Amino acid sequence: MSLLVHWIVLAVALWVASNVVSGVAIGSWSALLLGAAVLGVVNTVVRPVMTLLTLPITILTLGLFYLVVNGAAFGLAAALVPGFDVASWVAAILGALVTGVAAWLVGAVLGPARPA
Repeated sequence: MSLLVHWIVLAVALWVASNVVSGVAIGSWSALLLGAAVLGVVNTVVRPVMTLLTLPITILTLGLFYLVVNGAAFGLAAALVPGFDVASWVAAILGALVTGVAAWLVGAVLGPARPA
């Protein structure tokens, strides 16, 4: 998928999460688009580092701690973007889960990526 398509898919998934999870709020369309961009950067740069640092506890919890890592990345993106608010840890974890599932579904509908 191209970068623009990936950004739009993430924006749609973030919009779905804001409508499904009561603790996730997005104030405007610009906050939605900026939130999708920041969430993409956080997922690309910060989340792998957090995953590596928390690998022992993730293994001990049989992978369940990875939900907390995703929630932390989601909360970090919300903290960096004005107009994108997350009320609690539970809302961040659920928002990350809903965003991931929605992005996967939209990506599946769009079809597999074509080689460049």
